[in-house]
Formats: sequence, C-alpha cells, structure tokens
Amino acid sequence: MTTTVGIALAQVGVLLILLAAVHAPFGAYLARVYSSPRHWRVERLLYRSVRVDPDAEQRWSTYLLSLLGFSLASVLLLFGLGRLQAHLPWNLGFTGLDPAGAWNTAVSFTTNTNWQWYSGEAVAGHLLQMAGLAVQNFASAAVGMAVAVALVRGFARSGTDARVGNFWADLTRGVTRVLLPVSFVAALVLVANGVVQNLDPHTAVTTLSGGTQTVLGGPVASQEAIKQLGTNGGGFFNANSAHPLENPNPVTNLLAVFLMLVVPFSLPRAFGLLVGDRRQGWAVLGVMAGLWAVAVALTTWAETAGPGLVPQLAGAATEGKEVRFGIPASALFAASTTGTSTGAVNAMHDSFTAPGGGVVLFTMLLGEIAPGGVGAGLYGMLVLAVVAVFVAGLMVGRTPEYLGKKIGQGEMTLVALYVLTTPAVVLVGTALSVVLGPGLAGIQEPGPHGLSEVLYAFASAGNNNGSAFGGLTSGTPYYETLLGLAMLAGRFVPIALVLALAGRLASQRTVPPSAGTLPTHQPLFAGLVGAVALVVVGLTYVPVLSLGPVVESLS
Repeated sequence: MTTTVGIALAQVGVLLILLAAVHAPFGAYLARVYSSPRHWRVERLLYRSVRVDPDAEQRWSTYLLSLLGFSLASVLLLFGLGRLQAHLPWNLGFTGLDPAGAWNTAVSFTTNTNWQWYSGEAVAGHLLQMAGLAVQNFASAAVGMAVAVALVRGFARSGTDARVGNFWADLTRGVTRVLLPVSFVAALVLVANGVVQNLDPHTAVTTLSGGTQTVLGGPVASQEAIKQLGTNGGGFFNANSAHPLENPNPVTNLLAVFLMLVVPFSLPRAFGLLVGDRRQGWAVLGVMAGLWAVAVALTTWAETAGPGLVPQLAGAATEGKEVRFGIPASALFAASTTGTSTGAVNAMHDSFTAPGGGVVLFTMLLGEIAPGGVGAGLYGMLVLAVVAVFVAGLMVGRTPEYLGKKIGQGEMTLVALYVLTTPAVVLVGTALSVVLGPGLAGIQEPGPHGLSEVLYAFASAGNNNGSAFGGLTSGTPYYETLLGLAMLAGRFVPIALVLALAGRLASQRTVPPSAGTLPTHQPLFAGLVGAVALVVVGLTYVPVLSLGPVVESLS
C-alpha cells in the first residue's frame, strides 16, 4: 500500500512540475496568438481561398452564425465520409456506416464529444480516420478555444457594439499556431515510444502456436496526439488508450495526461493577460486545480482502498485496469479525462468501484471545469464566476460586477439558461431511457448500476466528454439518435448563450473599481466560485446520484 501511494504521489508530482514549467510561457503565447494583429502567410492563403476578411470584427450573432455554419458543414462532410466509406481509398474493405451510426459519429466528432459506438479497428478505414475523425479533432478543439477567447474579449472590451472578434481568424489561429505544432511534436514523441504510425492494413498472421492473430496498422500517433491535446478522446482502436499500440508504456500514459491538461490549465494565464490583470487568471486556475486535485485524490483512494470484498482481498480494485500502468495511473487518467472533456480511457470505468465511478461521473456532471475541455473549461468557469459575483452581490446588497462589467438581469438570464441546459439534456435523456423499451434493452446490469450506466452515457454526451462506463449497449438506433441529439444540445446551446453573454459584456462601458467592488482575485472569491460549482451540481444531480452510485456504494 505504501508503494502504491508513493507511485501515485510521484506521478502527480512529475505531472505538476511539467504543467508548472509551461504554464507561464504557454499561457502568454496563447494570449499573443489571439491578440496579434499579424497574419501568417499560410493563414492569408486560407482566408483568400474562402473569401474571408480576418480583420473584420463580428458581432456576437454573426460570430455564432459563422460557428454554426462551419459546424453544420463539418457534420455533413463527416456524415458523407462515413456513409461512402466503401467507395473511398484505404477503406480496408469496410462498408459504409449505417445512417444512425454515421449521424452519431459525425455529430460526436464535430461537437468534440468523440463518443464511439463502434470498434475503430473493425469499422473505420484509414481515410475516414485521417480525413474525417482526425480533422474534426483539430477543428472542434479550435472552436472551443475561439468561444472562450470571444467571452474573454467581452470582459476585456468596452463599448464595442457587441463585437467579439472574428470567428474565422480565431479558428484558423487555434489550428495553425497552437494545435498543429504541439501535436506534431507530441506525435514524434509517441512514435519514438512505440506508438504505430503507418498506412498498413490490418493483416492476419499465423502465430508460432499455429493460431491466427491480426496485426493492426494505421496512422495512430498523429491522431493520438491531437486526441489528447484537443481534449477529444476518440480512440483509433476500440480499447482506446488501454491499447498498447495507442498507449504503450507509462511514459506515453503520463504524456497523454499532460497533453489533456496543458491547454486548459494554461488558458487562465492567457485570460489574465488579455483582461490586463494576471491575478484574475491565478484565481480561476486555483479553482480548476483545486477541484481536479480533489477528484484525483478521491478516485485514487476509491481504487486503491475503496470498499468491496474482492478489492480488499486483492489489495486494490484491479479489475478493468491495465497492469502496465497500475492503479494510480488509471485513477489519475480517469480523473483527468473526465475533469476535461477528453473522454479517452486507459481503464474500464464500468469496473471502477462504486465510489470511484461516482467520482468520475460527478466530475463530468460538474460541467467539466476541473480544468475542463480546451476552451470549454475556461468559459464554463467564467460563467460560474459570474454566478458567484451575483450571489455575493445579493449578500451585501450591491449591484454585482465582474471585471468592471455590471451583471444585470439580462446577463443573469443567459447565465441561468447556461447552467440549466446540460442538466436538462442529461436528466431528460436518462429518464426516457429508463422507461422506454429500446432504452431498457441496452442496459446490461439491473438496479443502481444499470441506472449509473445510462446516467453516465448521457452525462458524457451532454457534457461532450465521450467516455463510457462500457456496460451499456449504445450501438443501437435508439441510443445513436438520442445521444447524438444530446451532444448537439449540450454543445451548441451553451455556446450560443456564452456568445450572447460576450456580446452584452462587450457592449458595456467598463466601470472603474470602487471601495464596494468585490475583489475577484483573492482566495475568498476563488473558494466562493468552487462552492457555487459544487452546490449547483449537488442541487441538480444529488437525487439521481443517490439512486445510482450512492445506493450501489451502500449495498
């Protein structure tokens, strides 16, 4: 047990050192990316090819329409690639996806969810993986970063007639200046550590014992890098990051966790620089890091010393874990992949103890703000900061202000709708699936664990995470269709509300701080934001959690 604790602390320590080393320079670089007036030559070529003026400032509504138009085109293109796969090169002999499956996959990767109802090595050819899924890994991550930056501009600007930037410029810069170069370096490191990168077909070979085994090939490393960096999570193979060709050893495993966390944990630095007060970035980072640390600690405890006769006899909950990583690395990965919107897995979450599964489920339900997905974590945290300011204003009887912007009825209406959207998607989808025949047919385990399987699926879809418990049979027209709708609503309704909020804030004149202004850079406010996040989730989900993971833990 002492050795296990030591390994867990050593892994977290190395990870924290790496994140701390890059936080300031990478965060400052992100701020320069989205504030620089210069355009790279390759970017100018892209703008000219689609006839876009990157210097034209867009109102929030135009920004939103550009984003929705781009996403719609992405869904249609990916749907077409999936349906027509049999007629494409490098299809490995696979047929096209069925309509419901193609719809689910197209929506999944466009919304940065990367929920997978299929086994990649048995369904998706190399061209679909490269030209379809990997491309959307870059695009969907860049969309999330663009929305976050647009909201930050809303706080930073004063009286700009609801203009929050240019979507096409933000999208392009996120890909060319951030995601592509970092992914390229990460892919080289992965290849050097044994991750596959080729265009070979899956080949059946005869083993020394006379049996048959399939040797898998494909452009894995290039997709694995952006899968983690963009907090996407879709695996090239069905086993995802538990597969040795995607994640061969503890070094690549730790690199994967680092890639998940590096952009979300660096964006608060960029936020502080863009609003002209680094202390605001430190406050947001403190809340994110605190919630993430608690999730890691609780998940590690649950899987190493949690309840249950079998885990106690074995010394830990070893079922569903990869022996080459060990329990601490599986717990760290699980807490990080659900704390972000990644959804990649290196262990079977369905095999976690009831408390461990409850923690990773709760972390998703928290809205993935610890530290959240690329971009989505920052704008989710800033929305909760607005809620905290409003609550504090009610306590002292003053008009709420955050970063010099008044928080009035219009702003709070948008914030309230944002907070309620995902719970509505998750709870309605779960409720339908536990009373309708097609939904009940997919549940593997009866009772509380079966409810947890369904709740986890809709929490994963509605929060655009993409991980799964694994016991739910989701590759049916019912779940493919309903989960696809949950992904769309969980992604684009909050984005629309965030951009509307950004437009309202950008239109306001910045109010100078006064003696009665609530300091929003101090630990007291950071604690208030964290408490608001926990209370909002607790009040919303405690009843259904009580019927699922809590009952299972007590039984």
